[in-house]
Amino acid sequence: MTTATDTPVHPVDRVPAPPKLAALGLQHVLAFYAGAVIVPLLIASSLKLDTATTVHLINADLLTCGLATIIQSVGIGRHVGVRLPIVQGVTTTAVAPIIAVGLGATDGAGGTAALPTIYGAVIVAGVFTFLVTPVFARLLKYFPPVVTGTVLLVMGTSLLAVSTNDFVNYAEGTPAGRDLAYAFGTLLIIVLAQRFLRGFLGTLSILIGLVTGTVVALVLGDANLDAVGDAGVFGITTPFYFGVPRFDLMACLALIIVMIITMVETTGDVFATGEIVGRRTRREDVARAIRADGISTTLGGVLNSFPYTCFAQNVGLVRITGVKSRWVAAAAAGFMIVLGLLPKAGAVVASIPAPVLGAASLMLFANVAWVGMQTIGKADMSDNRNSVIVTTALGLAMLITFRPDVAEVLPTWAQTFFSSGMSTGAITAILLNLLFFHVGNQSGGEVARGHSLAEVNEFSREEFVEAFKPLFNNRVWPLEVTWESRPFESVDTLREAVQVAVLSADPARREELIHDYPDMAELLLVDDDEAAQISRDRGSLALGDIDDVDAERLRRISAEYRERFHMPFVAFLDTTDSVDDVVRDGVRRLANSDEQEHRVALSQIVEIAGDRFDMLLADANPVRSSWERKFTELD
Repeated sequence: MTTATDTPVHPVDRVPAPPKLAALGLQHVLAFYAGAVIVPLLIASSLKLDTATTVHLINADLLTCGLATIIQSVGIGRHVGVRLPIVQGVTTTAVAPIIAVGLGATDGAGGTAALPTIYGAVIVAGVFTFLVTPVFARLLKYFPPVVTGTVLLVMGTSLLAVSTNDFVNYAEGTPAGRDLAYAFGTLLIIVLAQRFLRGFLGTLSILIGLVTGTVVALVLGDANLDAVGDAGVFGITTPFYFGVPRFDLMACLALIIVMIITMVETTGDVFATGEIVGRRTRREDVARAIRADGISTTLGGVLNSFPYTCFAQNVGLVRITGVKSRWVAAAAAGFMIVLGLLPKAGAVVASIPAPVLGAASLMLFANVAWVGMQTIGKADMSDNRNSVIVTTALGLAMLITFRPDVAEVLPTWAQTFFSSGMSTGAITAILLNLLFFHVGNQSGGEVARGHSLAEVNEFSREEFVEAFKPLFNNRVWPLEVTWESRPFESVDTLREAVQVAVLSADPARREELIHDYPDMAELLLVDDDEAAQISRDRGSLALGDIDDVDAERLRRISAEYRERFHMPFVAFLDTTDSVDDVVRDGVRRLANSDEQEHRVALSQIVEIAGDRFDMLLADANPVRSSWERKFTELD
């Protein structure tokens, strides 16, 4: 007999032997290290912070990275932390806004005086992220790919100026040619590493470039490790080390925008990691991950660090190595905490020559811009509205970046909003998206297969049925009845007419329609090709890895349902549904009367038709439709 002790442990929850656990954790630290420490380095460089302060920021970052990773991979209670092998690090998306906030708070002077305003904004953004989790989907419909991609593109391109300053600002008296030699040499090493190294080593290209460039500079006498000797052996950051946080409205809004984008990235990373390790990701998993981001970011503001998110390179490392244990990420967190307590380790990082750092940051920021372009590519750029959003936001952002004095002609209150290219581009993209996709009547565009609502109203019966045939499996009479309700004043009116056609039909037709759909066991226990032959879609539930126990439960509930009601067990599925949800719904419906259950079955068919109708609307408004649909499970 199988007992509870015989239940296998999921690979995510297995703890490797201590020597292996340490080696695998250290491997994650190596993949993570360059991307983690480069953020405080860049911020310190742009804010003109001294070496001691830079070392402190690096150590605070590493310490908080470790704590944030434990919060995410091990979890706190039931509702915080996704408990997957995810390593947390400072998001590069925050670099440009943080620099802009710091310089704006000190009228361009920078220095430690800028840090309290930065940390006040980080704390507010972290608290916002934690609290907004329940309304995540409703908020994100205002941040479709065309907006988030444009913001990332603007951030990446704006930050390139920071990299170019490091390229030619190595040290007083050092020839510019030598600066460029270090910079381009480091850049060449990074490119060659990405070209020729594979697997785990390929994830270390930035680290390899930084180490090689720094070693060459040390050998040639153009760098030194004096700061390492001056640094203490042991040290720990204390809360609010740089003073009581200051809360500036625009600074807080800038970091909140960053965290909204980070929430999108975290969602993608959680789904990707869940797929890699073979654990189904559900709505609450994403919510726990985002709450962990919020707590970690708030903690970062308290412990003199910055906003946190999942590190994509470590997600890639999980795929490369095939090691799925979340305790490996926890072991990596332990190494980070130790490094965060060693100022000499931070001093080594702070000794990286500026041109070497400039080359690495150039690659990093250009990659942010590239991710932005990839994100924009998810929008339908044949839609002129999207192209206007991108080009206008990018153009205005570059205008302010190249000629910041332009903002001085604006009223004082407006200068706060448009003080940097990044804020200008982000605000422009958000406002234009609202104007084009959320203000006024949005139903006058294309409705199905390239046809506008006006054209649909002119369709013959045959044309109408052909255009909307995907809404149902094989029976087309609901569409023929719907056609008789023309003209439709709006897309919503058309949708309602479809629903009325189904729900008001005579009993014989309704029975015929119900039997046109496969039951849940038949639909979910076949592969995609077979599913396509018995239904126009499989729903949005990804249950390709149903085990034998769950398969038997589906077969049993479907058989009991058919025996009870003499019709297939039909249900509408979304991405948050699991086998448990399907079975639980079936058990509940078995208690219905025959008449009530026929109504429920028809309502499920109406839901399925509505879901397919939204797919057709993607032709009319691909941004709104696909983006809202993507996050339906989080609503």
